[in-house]
Amino acid sequence: MGFFDAMGLTKKITRGRLDAFLKKYATEKKTLDIGCGTALYGKYFPNRTTLDIEARPNTQVDIIADAHDLSEITDASYEVILCTEVLEHLHTPAKALAEFHRVLKAGGLLLLSTRFVFPLHDVPGDYYRYTKYGLRHLLQDFEIEDIVDEATTMETLAVLYQRIGFQCDTLWLRPCKSLWFLKALLVRVCLGWVVTAEYGDIHHREKEKNILCSGYYVAARKPTHSIT
Repeated sequence: MGFFDAMGLTKKITRGRLDAFLKKYATEKKTLDIGCGTALYGKYFPNRTTLDIEARPNTQVDIIADAHDLSEITDASYEVILCTEVLEHLHTPAKALAEFHRVLKAGGLLLLSTRFVFPLHDVPGDYYRYTKYGLRHLLQDFEIEDIVDEATTMETLAVLYQRIGFQCDTLWLRPCKSLWFLKALLVRVCLGWVVTAEYGDIHHREKEKNILCSGYYVAARKPTHSIT
């Protein structure tokens, strides 16, 4: 696999896009990094407190807690909440989002990313997938500033091929994994132009953008006034 690593075929297709999205919101404001994992994006949020459900090797976790219960954190404590690739792993997401809302200051910003069309991962703690419409419903107590599609339909197919390469054995031979990475490259580079229109129904009544999308990036703000 060293050759394919060197060629960039095993580089995660969308990782740079999430990095770019979060870079736009870089801030020194007081930030709570929920599900911090390996704290990949800490450079953009230097004044952050890290929180995870368990200790993580080689990462400072300041608070060990469940995202569904942030009771040790007082109301309106943070100006920013960062929550990347966590929402799909929460068994009761509405409860967790209510906690996020509570610990954010009025006008505070929630930055999150989550999965839509994506394989099972980090099982068994993989519970949900979200459409952009579902996210708007879940975040109805927030003012949504931005929902960004992570990938186009054809790019999402490439992401799926790449994940098969990462997560599956192929013909019992490790080198055969390379077939999936090559197929991902072919779809992404050579076939991105073939889909010329997309629809949200099989009768082509409603035009839609990216009917397959690997995930979404969201910026949503806690209102300074109550939403009616």
